[in-house]
Amino acid sequence: YPQEEGRAKPAGSRVTGIACEARGGGDAPIVVIAGPPAAGKGTQCEKIKSKYGYVHISTGDILRENVKNGTELGLKAKGFMDAGGLVPSELIVDLVKDRLSKPDIKAKGCLLDGFPRAPDQAQAMVDAGVKVDRFLLIEVPDETLVERGCGRRLDPETGDIYHLKFKPPPAEIVDRLLHRSDDKEDAIRVRLGNYHSQIDGILPFFQNVVLKIDGTGKPDDVFGLVSGSLDTM
Repeated sequence: YPQEEGRAKPAGSRVTGIACEARGGGDAPIVVIAGPPAAGKGTQCEKIKSKYGYVHISTGDILRENVKNGTELGLKAKGFMDAGGLVPSELIVDLVKDRLSKPDIKAKGCLLDGFPRAPDQAQAMVDAGVKVDRFLLIEVPDETLVERGCGRRLDPETGDIYHLKFKPPPAEIVDRLLHRSDDKEDAIRVRLGNYHSQIDGILPFFQNVVLKIDGTGKPDDVFGLVSGSLDTM
């Protein structure tokens, strides 16, 4: 079921045609970036956009845009959302495929942020013929992520985020800072457990294009590894 095998199915010519159409003839790259909570993925997305000019898209943004604009796919998604249900993976992939067909992505390529989130979404991508050129996986040990998360504090007056070890707050505001419930160890470990269970089922679909990135260094050092991978596509 890896993606290379997915493109070699009997209907491969049709699938490849869909992929090329979605990618603007195959010229503009599709890059997926994934990583656990607090791995620094957002920082790397900003650096990638700045250097390579890829269009940064997330499924949340695509969903909101389609629902707001009342598109056919958006109306289908809204039906599930209004009923309190999850939007099916096949519909999410249809929304992504539609976004990939737009002129800006055909010209510039795209950075898919945090998608696919689950193995069934990865399967739906393969079935839809969406060809990923590079799957960047930022890896950071769980204990490091727990330390990063547990030390975070929110200033409720400014919205600024501090870290007791890595970005200490000014002494005069310490008393008003909040330790959010989702930044406490138990909650972080639950999220990490969920992440690992999903990513382990996603990676086999992209095994030929996965590049694992050591995310423990400083952001610029991590980006050096990221750009080294993207430069060799």
